[in-house]
Amino acid sequence: MYKSYSMELAGRTLTVDIGRVCAQANGAALMHYGETTVLSSCTASEKPRDGVDFFPLSVEYEEKMYAVGKFPGGFKKREARPADSAILTDRVIDRPMRPLFPKDYRNDVLLDNLVLSVDQDCSPELLAMLGSSLAACISDVPFDGPCASTQVGMINGEFIMNPGNAEKTASDLLLTVASTRDKVIMIEAGANEISDEKMIEAIYLAHGLNQQIIGFFDSIIAECGKKKHEYVSCSIPETLFERIREIVPEKEMEKAVFADDKKERDENLSVLSEKLEEAFSEDEEALSLLPEAIYQYEKKTVRRMILKDHKRPDGRRIDEIRPLEAEVDLIPRVHGSAMFKRGQTQILNITTLAPLSEVQKVEGLNEYETEKRYLHQYNFPGYSVGEARASRGPGRREIGHGALAERALLPVLPSVEDFPYAIRSVSETMESNGSTSMASTCASCMSLMAAGVPIRKMVAGISCGLVTGESDEDYLVLTDIQGLEDFFGDMDFKVTGTREGITAIQMDIKIHGLTRNIVEEAIRRAHEARLFIMDGVMKSAIAEPRKELSPYAPKIITLQINPEKIGDVIGKQGKVINGISEETGAKIDIDDSGMISISGIDLASLEKAKSIIESIVNDVEPGQILDGTVVRIMNFGAFVQLSPNKDGMVHISKLADGRVNRVEDVVQIGDKVRVKVLEIDKMGRINLTMRPMDLSGSGRD
Repeated sequence: MYKSYSMELAGRTLTVDIGRVCAQANGAALMHYGETTVLSSCTASEKPRDGVDFFPLSVEYEEKMYAVGKFPGGFKKREARPADSAILTDRVIDRPMRPLFPKDYRNDVLLDNLVLSVDQDCSPELLAMLGSSLAACISDVPFDGPCASTQVGMINGEFIMNPGNAEKTASDLLLTVASTRDKVIMIEAGANEISDEKMIEAIYLAHGLNQQIIGFFDSIIAECGKKKHEYVSCSIPETLFERIREIVPEKEMEKAVFADDKKERDENLSVLSEKLEEAFSEDEEALSLLPEAIYQYEKKTVRRMILKDHKRPDGRRIDEIRPLEAEVDLIPRVHGSAMFKRGQTQILNITTLAPLSEVQKVEGLNEYETEKRYLHQYNFPGYSVGEARASRGPGRREIGHGALAERALLPVLPSVEDFPYAIRSVSETMESNGSTSMASTCASCMSLMAAGVPIRKMVAGISCGLVTGESDEDYLVLTDIQGLEDFFGDMDFKVTGTREGITAIQMDIKIHGLTRNIVEEAIRRAHEARLFIMDGVMKSAIAEPRKELSPYAPKIITLQINPEKIGDVIGKQGKVINGISEETGAKIDIDDSGMISISGIDLASLEKAKSIIESIVNDVEPGQILDGTVVRIMNFGAFVQLSPNKDGMVHISKLADGRVNRVEDVVQIGDKVRVKVLEIDKMGRINLTMRPMDLSGSGRD
């Protein structure tokens, strides 16, 4: 027997089946929203994982193409590695839930979400967020939930709760908010320059709906929830901290930690670690716990000094941004490049432009998202943090950072009609000490302008941090956090935007939620900081998009034709379009709407290709004067090719003003000639003249 529960949520029915499937998981919920169905499960290992000093949580969001009635692509016809969209969903589930598990829990935990069916009006990502929370809550795994998530869109200034995919494509806001019973615990947003006030309103509208969902979950947990199991705590004994403080007093730790330079700080801590290892050399149990104990000691020291004395590790004021540097055109021959540096965080960004045929094709469950024209990719090599670590491709963090910077710039990009290019922006991390994703946003903005992409407005980003005390009123918001403040603090609140409004938000926290006062202060601080960055350094490097593209960038001409003429341009087996490309050197792409994109480096070649295409699709009319090529000679006249799909005939009597005995006396095959259309007969044959007396006095049409 299984139990089923339902509630009305944003105009649709949310139904939860408990006990219907996955009886051997620690907890499982079969979630239904409209006709979207997701199986969410929570499983945990029986024992802690040996040798780890962190909570080993894994989150999986599995997209199955059968959910939308399709075969997977590729030779094997089987789902392979997860798409970027699935990885981003993994992250948005992980971020609000991880802080709610015990910090000293070392058992492996897997939150798995299997998408079984998709209704385009009901988000499977949202259902997976809700299902993961509920599965953990009803399981015997220790979890301080529930938490709930809501998505918000905005069309014509009106908020839409849990919008469908069609509404998302027209929305000026794509916001996801996760909440605990009384606080916001996660924010993810992409926005079309939404004001701070409007964004805060949307966040707390979602927070209110989350409370209704949590109430619904409470009733399910009361009936179906298992007793939480006991576990072996991996916390550091207080007696060990006392022994460490005797060897390394707090003042000595403060002196080691509070250094401007990251490398200097690491060297200071290495000296202290060696001192403690020597002191505990004969105590194997203490030695095994020493690395984590030193980390905790350092963390407590940093937090205490920031919160009580308002002293940051590098000596900055609470609202002070690290030294800024910006420049463009570092790399030759690329289409656009820029460098942005903030303290010891440095990003090199390179922009590449390409024809629209290079857009990324997207295979996924969202029928409204089939391609991406703008790509922002982020790389984080080992050398950026002084590690001898080979690259093995982008991980989930890299994909997440790239997606955040991508959302930040999307609202200011020109339309396809105004700028018919595919755009790739790549951020290479040169040095990292906190908030490289926000540096990537700034570097990308300048790189796009340097490449001549006519973005509407400048975009910048900043990250704010947080250190909390014993109560909700005891906290300190930090502007522009560096790595140490991120590791030891409670929040990483990233905000990007223009002067007028917000374009993206990503909020990660390590505590059980934020009060409204903290959220509002972080958004206000971020607004002030991004204006300072734009005015203080970015504008001095490049103030506006360049009017011309790089000489190495492809030039593109677009041409709209009647879709019924597409076959004429392509020709049998592509013979016509390939012939034009061979003759001109231009790359030609055509879509089903009749939009033709002609690209290449030489503008004259593009114009020639355009002229040929126009001659193919435009109907020939009597009286027109055209240029053509002699392609065949008969006794009675010469055939002239006017376009790849149109030939006309010049009768021998129309070759010259006087009498012509032989056609070859006037023209040869391959000659370029100018002709006038005399008539088009009932059979569609085109009759031409080359006689100067017929051509004189007429302008070319």
